Amino acid sequence: MSNTKETIEVLNDLIQINNDRIAGYEKAIKETKSEDEDLKVLYASMIAESHRNKIALATEVQALGVEAEKGTTTSGKIYRAWMDVKAVFSGHDRHTVLANCEAVEDAAQRAYRTALEHEGLPAFISDLLTQQQQTLKESHDEVKTLRDQYA
Repeated sequence: MSNTKETIEVLNDLIQINNDRIAGYEKAIKETKSEDEDLKVLYASMIAESHRNKIALATEVQALGVEAEKGTTTSGKIYRAWMDVKAVFSGHDRHTVLANCEAVEDAAQRAYRTALEHEGLPAFISDLLTQQQQTLKESHDEVKTLRDQYA
């Protein structure tokens, strides 16, 4: 597989992961109780974060002369994790909801780690992915800190 083709695949996979994250947190906002307004604000922040990631990734894909992915993954771990999150929003405590959100953030971290393991990626793409992974790690840690408050 050529480095360009591999790079495009890696970037498009991460675009789908970010699209999953956007769709999941949009669902989470709709399902979150009104008294948990702080969680809605957190989710909105994470949606914005994934939009920024997606735009940066899509820019690189388009620079390689290909259309960027527009959809979400169809059978990925993040999708299944979101189904778990959705199931708990209708009446479970904040700790459970946040623990499920953390599981989703863990899945995003794994996706970025896997992407960064590809040896054929150009250095500037690896740098971009490392930056995005760090930003997502900060969101993960914020969710984990909130979860721990409700243990």
